[in-house]
Amino acid sequence: MSIYPTISFDNTEYAFQYKTDKELKSANFLFSAMASPFLVKMGTTLVPWAIKAGVPVKGLIKKTIFKQFAGGETLEETSVLAKHLAKYHVGIILDYAVEGGDDSETEYDRAADQFIKVIHYAATQPNIPFMSVKVTGLSRETLLEKLDEIMKNSQGSLIKRYENAITQLTEQEKQEWDRIKERLGKICKEAQEKNVGMMIDAEETWITDPVDALVTLMMDAYNKEKPVIFNTAQLYRHDRLQFVKDCHKAAVERGFIFGIKLVRGAYMEKERNRAKEHNYASPIQPDKTATDTDYNEAVKFCIEHLDHIAVNVSTHNENSNMVAVHELEANNIPFTHPHVSFSQLLGMSDNITFNLAHAGCNVSKYLPFGPVSEVIPYLMRRAQENTSVEGQTGREISLIKKEVKRRNL
Repeated sequence: MSIYPTISFDNTEYAFQYKTDKELKSANFLFSAMASPFLVKMGTTLVPWAIKAGVPVKGLIKKTIFKQFAGGETLEETSVLAKHLAKYHVGIILDYAVEGGDDSETEYDRAADQFIKVIHYAATQPNIPFMSVKVTGLSRETLLEKLDEIMKNSQGSLIKRYENAITQLTEQEKQEWDRIKERLGKICKEAQEKNVGMMIDAEETWITDPVDALVTLMMDAYNKEKPVIFNTAQLYRHDRLQFVKDCHKAAVERGFIFGIKLVRGAYMEKERNRAKEHNYASPIQPDKTATDTDYNEAVKFCIEHLDHIAVNVSTHNENSNMVAVHELEANNIPFTHPHVSFSQLLGMSDNITFNLAHAGCNVSKYLPFGPVSEVIPYLMRRAQENTSVEGQTGREISLIKKEVKRRNL
């Protein structure tokens, strides 16, 4: 007889237990609206315009799409939802979702201070195992692009190519890069001291190599005893499965724990268009089947090497989550193993999140926060994603309606 509980992602009682009847009806209305490409296109055009024009729509946005996909406008506001999710054994990954700002050292320093503030806050809460950081919020993208180009034209390991690229910068650029390393290092040090996991967001392929090298060096410094720093691998790229395996090899050789968040990816069309414009081979998998295959292989590889890997299975794909569950069972690894966690975006795939949590898995919701007007770009992407991802909105609606019926609403 299996010691592992049976998990079903069709169980809507567990999936929506944290929502009141009113909240469930609101979610039903919102996802039904997002099922219409016309409404989403109109909304994603008009809402940003209305915010910039000063039209008083903030209240409406905060009560609808913001409430569904964001945790609050301030750190303190997120605590209400965090405490509520804790009742159902679901943690949160704090993400300061404000985007943009001027490309200046002052702005980068301000962003670093904000990330540290998030770490300090997370450390005071019992239900915040992770926070999220984007390196492009700390550095000039054109410098990352220059480093990446040099690295891609070099031979050897990731770190050797990185070290070679640094030597080819101007003195002014070297000093700028040192400040970037100092900012990220300061954040990583705080995360380690406060025992808060730090997930580095993925970037586009034309700036990824220096980010990957820098994050690897941070892991080498701060992941000796336990996983603190996590990189992100986008498996819709055909080279990322090998990247995960190479990073594991480096972790074994250098004696650190390789932290990795596995996602499918977020820049597919942008990547394909740029590859076409610049006449180079697309970094994207040939089809969805190839992406799914590599994703599931990466999950299996990570779980089979937990002595030097800590993995966060970050996906809304039910099959991939089940692959991870079955791999844990097959290797007699408890769902509570500290090197294995799951995550989904707030407001989406509650059937995965809460059923995993009910079974005892380490699972968290990705919780963006920030002023409504500044989180608009993030919210618009969520609306577009639910419309464009095949079956996503339909699945959400069918599950919500199933629970509405179960509750006799």
